[in-house]
Amino acid sequence: MNRREGGEAQVTLKIPRPLYEQLKQVIAGSGFHSVTEFAVYVLRDLVSHHGGTGKGPIAPGQDEAAAVDVDPLSPEEIEAIRQRLQSLGYL
Repeated sequence: MNRREGGEAQVTLKIPRPLYEQLKQVIAGSGFHSVTEFAVYVLRDLVSHHGGTGKGPIAPGQDEAAAVDVDPLSPEEIEAIRQRLQSLGYL
């Protein structure tokens, strides 16, 4: 586990290489600096729209108390996502 400047712990998320390469193409010229940055925004957005509880989806076999707390996106982050999705032609 790595620590960021803000003391936030990070973990590695493994995805198939072909998906990674596709995502690199998707974010080219979008304002995202890395596939990781894009994935974090997408996942935060997904979690923030999941019941508004601040907790992500509960995996099979996981009890509700084990769900991870996630800070909701700020209005600035939401606007940045909208602008980037629009530049990608999704909006």
